Amino acid sequence: MKTIAQLSHRFSWINPAAAALITLLQRSPAVRFFVATDELVAVSPIGAVLKSALAAAATLGAYDTLAGATVLSTTQPSPLSAKVGVPITPVGITVTNTINIGSWKVAGSLPPGLVLSAVEGGNTLTGPGLLDATTPGMDDGYGGMTGGNTATTPVLTGTPTAAGSYTVNLTAYEFGGATGLVANTFPFSVVVAAAADTGTAPSFTTTPQNQTVTAGAGVTFTAAAGGSPAPTYQWNFNGTPIAGATNATYSIASAQSSSAGSYTVTATNSAGSVTSAASVLTVNPVVVVSNAPAFTTQPFAVAVVSGSTVALTAAASGSPSYQWAKNGTAIPGATHATFLLNGATSANAGNYTCTATNSGGSTASNAAALSIIATTDLGRLTSLSTRAVVGTGSDVLIVGFVVSGAGTTGTKPLLIRGTGPTLASFGVSGVLADPMLTLFQGSTTVAANDNWGGDSQITAQDAAAQAFPLASASSLDSALYISNLAPNLYSAVIAGNNNGTGVALAEVYDLTSSASYTPTTPRLTALSTRVRVGTGDNILIVGFAIGGSSAKTVLIRASGPALDQFGVPSTLPDPTLTLYRSDSTAIVINNGWAGDPQIVSTAASVQAFPWTSASSKDSALLITLPPGLYSAGVAGSSGDTGVALVEVYEVP
Repeated sequence: MKTIAQLSHRFSWINPAAAALITLLQRSPAVRFFVATDELVAVSPIGAVLKSALAAAATLGAYDTLAGATVLSTTQPSPLSAKVGVPITPVGITVTNTINIGSWKVAGSLPPGLVLSAVEGGNTLTGPGLLDATTPGMDDGYGGMTGGNTATTPVLTGTPTAAGSYTVNLTAYEFGGATGLVANTFPFSVVVAAAADTGTAPSFTTTPQNQTVTAGAGVTFTAAAGGSPAPTYQWNFNGTPIAGATNATYSIASAQSSSAGSYTVTATNSAGSVTSAASVLTVNPVVVVSNAPAFTTQPFAVAVVSGSTVALTAAASGSPSYQWAKNGTAIPGATHATFLLNGATSANAGNYTCTATNSGGSTASNAAALSIIATTDLGRLTSLSTRAVVGTGSDVLIVGFVVSGAGTTGTKPLLIRGTGPTLASFGVSGVLADPMLTLFQGSTTVAANDNWGGDSQITAQDAAAQAFPLASASSLDSALYISNLAPNLYSAVIAGNNNGTGVALAEVYDLTSSASYTPTTPRLTALSTRVRVGTGDNILIVGFAIGGSSAKTVLIRASGPALDQFGVPSTLPDPTLTLYRSDSTAIVINNGWAGDPQIVSTAASVQAFPWTSASSKDSALLITLPPGLYSAGVAGSSGDTGVALVEVYEVP
């Protein structure tokens, strides 16, 4: 037989009194259904969440047909606010003012990570589909369905995995399989917010390794750590932080027995910090087999154009005398640590060695090949950079340079930068907050800049010079682009606005491309920097580049006492000059030029001011360098401080 509920829906023409009677007869079975359901969910983990909603629905009975004045009832209001990675409070769902529900049709979208399932048993959904009873009803023989489990109270649970706004459209059916009477379609919305980004704590991708060296050898520990934001570093010796050791690498120029011990590095960012496993440095004493000289600087191969000056440099311990040889034959008069050859030609090509001799014996150096090549892309100075602490008054940062060249014509395009705030992004502390850059020719101001302001020309020339980009258009770094600087002597001065002080980087870049360079193109022929030299990270470091396709000979001088003749106060009394490759490998070191006649003659040829005392503690190097990046470091040999001048001259 058909149920009272089915008849009340299908015979809508029955008069109101009869309809009211049918409705009254409907109420009791509906109440019994909800009571039974209440008993069922009482033992469910979600039952406590749903119980109050079910009780409210039971009291309403089934007054209307399923598709009439039905109302969606949920234990959490729509829209539901959620967050990625945080479990939601389970949402119980039912329809009030109706008879039993056998299935639900689900359309729209469920947030990824959430599941819709029936408390009374049945399938589960993670997207559109049909939420049905485990056991479907049976045909009652009159076009209706009886029996089977119900899906009256589905519940939404889970943990969202993707942010966004999602709407689920729910339609209730009287029987399983989306059959029988149908309710209105109800939307239920869930708004999922993204998880808060708290950053990623550092973790090491490269850790320092144990090392064993002989006393006097250089040591470099290397580490690398990932994380967001990028971490800073602090090296520690036997658990104690090393002052100024805040880079990803830590170097000891000359390891001694006191250097032996445990080294760690701590990487830190806003999300946390991590300390590496200890690396142990073992320093073995020097075993003296004999008193024969040992080379500390070996000569290396170079390729130059015909007519160039060549300076092959070597150095050995044990106070030796030197003798250079070409292809095994001694060269008359070549008895200095540096072999200087003016106007090299193809006849000079060959292998050169240096023999160091003292009372303990003789030692031969490695062979260095000298080649003569043909190219119009001549080796030349192409850039200068100096990082120093900018003070006030006479302690501002001053960089001098010369645009010239014998037989050259025309002008030179240059990029000049005074960087302060951007250095902080490289982990440099105590930067100059607001550098002011002024370019002088003599005492005449050529150009000035205070805050580069995102100038598009500067951005383009940064890329052309392969310079690191400035932090932002609003940074207070300073920069100048001059497209046609005439040959002359210039100085770039970096000072802090309002007498500010701090670490700054001065840079001068030759923007002439290799493709457009010819032997008649003006070039940078001399570079210089004057600053106050400190200790640790505050020593004077000058970087420069040799461009082109051939090697270039340079004279590098570190003047301390030599500045006294000009009335410079507080000069550095005993500067040590060290030349490094771009990988921080020391090429050669000089501590006291000792009146070297080759230094005297070469300084005169490049019009450098003369040093008046052969016994002064000023230092100098004369060397031919292949194209590449180099740096000259100047420090007080016994930790002393003071004003020093570093000069780099091309030697034609």
